[in-house]
Amino acid sequence: MIEFPLSLLTVSILGAVLAGFACSTMGTFVVRLNLASIGYLMSHAAFAGAAFGLMISIDPMIGAVIFSFGTAIILGPLAEKARLQSNVVIGFLFSFMIALAFIFLNYIPGQAASGTALRILWGSIFSVSNNDLLFLLLLSFILIIFIVVFYKELLAVMFNRKLAESSGVNTKLFYFAVLFFTGFAVSLSLQLVGGLLVFALIINPTSTAYQFLYDFKKIVIFSPIIGIVSCLVGFFLSLLTDFPIGASIVVISAAVFVFAIVVSPKRRKGNSKKQKLSIISKI
Repeated sequence: MIEFPLSLLTVSILGAVLAGFACSTMGTFVVRLNLASIGYLMSHAAFAGAAFGLMISIDPMIGAVIFSFGTAIILGPLAEKARLQSNVVIGFLFSFMIALAFIFLNYIPGQAASGTALRILWGSIFSVSNNDLLFLLLLSFILIIFIVVFYKELLAVMFNRKLAESSGVNTKLFYFAVLFFTGFAVSLSLQLVGGLLVFALIINPTSTAYQFLYDFKKIVIFSPIIGIVSCLVGFFLSLLTDFPIGASIVVISAAVFVFAIVVSPKRRKGNSKKQKLSIISKI
């Protein structure tokens, strides 16, 4: 096990907890709205922004936030004006962002920048700073307030967007809020988890919670818990094995998801129904 100063460990552990909370909380809305591809898009938009920041010698996090925010602004209106489904526009922007990311990486000056670029790709324990913690803490606080204040409206949008709109809920506002908060969560978690892997932290914990729970309120509570645990276990796995921390977190979250699928009571109920139907058909 690699030994690190206590201050570095403390900052990294807190960063893992907050990143797990922010990304997994947004995952509850992304998965429920069937917008899992947004996780891919935002992670690569943030990655492209971080690479752009390195290219022009500014803080990579600033570039990540700008690109994620810009992508969120473009996504909704572009889908509406082009009269295309969101997933089609997401696929177009995804390929465009990953292309930009590698172009920017190609023009990053100096050998030292290459190490920073790799940390953005795969995540690094050393990348988390006090400023990152402060921003993640602020985002987590805003997310809690947002969910508590607008829970009824969010629940209506999650249940049926058209029905919610006919009931007077401004569904576009909440849809864009999900895009923006997802972008910020990805951007602020980028340094720890890595641009190519952070989307898994959005999808996996919520998908795991859905294997056991039906109540959306419980999913909103347990999804961040699963995300935080996955981040912490992945963090210590990284310390023990010297694996990249982003890869370690994703491996743990994926393993938990696979285990949840195997033991899911929902799957057992589904299998029992199929067995009953097959018996009835034979009779």
